[in-house]
Amino acid sequence: MTVPGPTKAVVACHCTDCQKRSGAPFGVAAYYPHGEIEIEGAARRFSRPTAAGGVFEQRFCPECGVTVLMKGAKNPDVTGIPIGLFDDAHDMQPVRSVWEDRKHAWVEITSAVQHFPRARVD
Repeated sequence: MTVPGPTKAVVACHCTDCQKRSGAPFGVAAYYPHGEIEIEGAARRFSRPTAAGGVFEQRFCPECGVTVLMKGAKNPDVTGIPIGLFDDAHDMQPVRSVWEDRKHAWVEITSAVQHFPRARVD
């Protein structure tokens, strides 16, 4: 996978779908403009309805099952890449934390980021 470079759009999501998708208390993704990400090889698609009535799509590697990208109907111009796929993700800190009404009680996200009880409202 090739991305255009660093992004400042890193988001922690605590929704139950991201918890299930990631197998963790929350998912963290780096977002890039749609079309600026290149994927080498095949990726399988899985789509599911969202609570807002849209569709959330994730693509995963058919060999190992890892999620390689995510796209939602709410923001169709951006594509999310789970930060665990990057070799140099140590500096990729979230700028936003969403669906905090589903956040596990023991999880703490720094106060330096934007906090939203549900999805970000534009």
